[in-house]
Amino acid sequence: MIENLALKFRPQNIEDLCGQKHLCSEGVPFRKLLEKKSISHSIFFGPAGVGKTTLAKIVANKMSLPFFELDATNLKVEEIRKILAQHKNTLAKPLLFIDEVHRLSKTQQETLLLPMENREAIIIGASTENPYFTLTSGIRSRSMLFEFFPLDDLDLEVVLKRIKTEIKFEITKEAQEYLITSSCGDVRSMLNLLEYTLKVDNKSVELETLKLLRPNALKDGVSSQKSHFDLTSAMIKSIRGSDINAALYYLARLIDGGESADFIARRLLILASEDIGNANPNALNLANSCLQSVSSIGFPEARIILSQTLIYLCCCPKSNSSYLAINKAENYVRNEKKLTIPTHLTKLGAKQYKYPHDFNGWVEQKYLENKLNFYDSRHIGYEKTLDEWLKKIKRKKR
Repeated sequence: MIENLALKFRPQNIEDLCGQKHLCSEGVPFRKLLEKKSISHSIFFGPAGVGKTTLAKIVANKMSLPFFELDATNLKVEEIRKILAQHKNTLAKPLLFIDEVHRLSKTQQETLLLPMENREAIIIGASTENPYFTLTSGIRSRSMLFEFFPLDDLDLEVVLKRIKTEIKFEITKEAQEYLITSSCGDVRSMLNLLEYTLKVDNKSVELETLKLLRPNALKDGVSSQKSHFDLTSAMIKSIRGSDINAALYYLARLIDGGESADFIARRLLILASEDIGNANPNALNLANSCLQSVSSIGFPEARIILSQTLIYLCCCPKSNSSYLAINKAENYVRNEKKLTIPTHLTKLGAKQYKYPHDFNGWVEQKYLENKLNFYDSRHIGYEKTLDEWLKKIKRKKR
């Protein structure tokens, strides 16, 4: 009987796990840590069906740890406390695997900090969202972050061949190609489609049946690493180049591919500061409003807000002077001797500090030990107005 192929053929050891070569190949850091049984708190993040849960179970098995699989969507803090209490005096600490960890509230995340700090358990969280945006700094600082990528077609073909050695069935070249490519790197999805196709006919997998069960390929907005980054890059570069139609095309591709509205809005917010900056400061305000709006509304209406913001950003004057300025400042701090803060700027020398407001807004005084220059205005758009303001402020007191 054909039942739950995804569970039945789940790899039991790291050698059998397809894909994720940057984690599983011999000699790479994660594999070395696993072999030394030194895996600590970790966050596995990446698209669905690429091996996050499987690898967590392999870690627990390899390290001989009790494995507890929890779901963040209905997780209760008391459940975690109960597991920790049961293993308080045991040598083998439990491995708590929390699926959809990004769905934990801030309070729930904070309850994990002390057990993580005291090593009462090893906690591995799995997420389809970027942990830099969805998890607290406390969780991130106590965890190793490992990104998972979609499996490529060759990886899925290896899995399919493995299954065919145990379950005898016929499949044409065209059917196999559709089964693999329509799954877009999601091995669970491929196995589920195969399972239900074999329930229709347990001897033969037909292309027509596959297409009836899955009329369209899974969208590859977030399932294909190459599409994800290439489409995002093309959209950003089109906005930077003020080409509205090209930017809209790539936006539509991302939306059609299933990319999250939040991710797209975050990219627009970054661009508003990096590529427009003070040439039009309102771009940052609009992009921030866009992010807040789409987070509340979601698709399909979010596409209208994204389109409005994208078109506005395309039309804005462009300047990367703020971006270049912080790059220069950071480079100086990393590579040069630290400068002494002038005494009058410290609490100790507060009496010597000249309060600008007592001098009608500006007074000459030293703010750096050495004279440095990181910021070079491009005199574009509103930047030109800011340049004029600065000149007037300083000229007034000379």
